[in-house]
Amino acid sequence: MAHANVNGKYLTHNDIYHGDARDLLARVRPGSIALSFWSPPYYVGKSYERHLTFEAWKDLLAEVVRLHYDILVPGGFLVINIADILCFPDPAMPRLQASTVSRRCRVTREDVLAVKRKNPHYDRYAIAAVLGCSEQTVDRRLKNNNIRGGKRSVQTRVMLVGGLVQEWGLQAGFYLYDRRIWAKDPAWENSRWHSLSYRAVDEYEYVYVWWKPGITTVDRSRLTREEWREWGSRAVWRIPSVGRNDDHEAKFPRELARRVIRLFSQPGDLVLDPFVGSGTTAAVAASEGRRYLGFDIVKDYVQLARANCRKAPRTREVQHDLIAK
Repeated sequence: MAHANVNGKYLTHNDIYHGDARDLLARVRPGSIALSFWSPPYYVGKSYERHLTFEAWKDLLAEVVRLHYDILVPGGFLVINIADILCFPDPAMPRLQASTVSRRCRVTREDVLAVKRKNPHYDRYAIAAVLGCSEQTVDRRLKNNNIRGGKRSVQTRVMLVGGLVQEWGLQAGFYLYDRRIWAKDPAWENSRWHSLSYRAVDEYEYVYVWWKPGITTVDRSRLTREEWREWGSRAVWRIPSVGRNDDHEAKFPRELARRVIRLFSQPGDLVLDPFVGSGTTAAVAASEGRRYLGFDIVKDYVQLARANCRKAPRTREVQHDLIAK
């Protein structure tokens, strides 16, 4: 596939572009990307992925991975942050039947609504304090999710994504170099069945590190001794998730991007995120003295990412490195 834009030029770095990643990847200069770090749509019902079927979702990610091979430098890295699909719809799955033995809470939905009508400014924690129950109970009553799935809903099961990611990478010509686990705080919103089954809450994701064959410079001096000891050489990264997703519904923390960028690239390198979202990868790359390139299919997110990149703090040394490149 030819790598050029309509004017016969490649995409310039330090910018965020609007469009489909598959189209824009074809306009990136071959052999220019040292590190591509991104978190794709997870196929969990977010607004920006609802138009995709499961097959279309797999085709999208497989093609994006494939298009990375030519644009990565030999010895470069493709790093994907992704989670298993904990509620994968499966009409063929038998109906889940469970007899839950517990001390039933006597708080009803009407009790919760009565407190809320009387105190409309109360959040679920304040309501729970009034009723003498947990905030999870208040949340379940308000959202009518006491029974997982419901009588007419399609049953869901866990879909492991590691095998899919491995297949996409190997087919593209990459080799799995490493994997890390991002241990975050429990995501109760994505674990509504927690109290009515033996299932665990959602509190970790995977970071898969793919390598393009070539000479890779291993320079541990990019990290301090403390950083190498605490996370550089550790498989489990304990990083709190983003506290507020008010401007984008699926953000990962800056610290996750910072670790990946510092570990797998060097100052002056070009870092790519083809699903840039709010621009975390690009903004952190800029702060760490790397050049950046980002794509997103949602125009509002392109503007948001550009704004966050402009606000990214840069030291005098970082500015000099970016200008020099």
